[in-house]
Amino acid sequence: MPRTEYARGEGLDGNAIAGLLFDVFGAELTTAAGECGSCGARGPIAETEVYLRAPGTVVRCRSCRSVLMVFVTVRNTTCVDLRGMATLERR
Repeated sequence: MPRTEYARGEGLDGNAIAGLLFDVFGAELTTAAGECGSCGARGPIAETEVYLRAPGTVVRCRSCRSVLMVFVTVRNTTCVDLRGMATLERR
């Protein structure tokens, strides 16, 4: 069975989704402070782990590896799941 990029530890940093964040939210958010809803770790989005080859784009907490955000584009519409984020504050 092929290993996923997550299993291989091949995540990118949050800067990899700078364009996607701008397209969805209309602002530069890599410097925004996020808080993990699972472990409470805080830091800029640029310091998260990003996996681009999952079903959609998956953003994980660097501390506990919980899923923070998922972006899926279907028929030119991007759906965003932020359930893993306790807070997201633009600086």
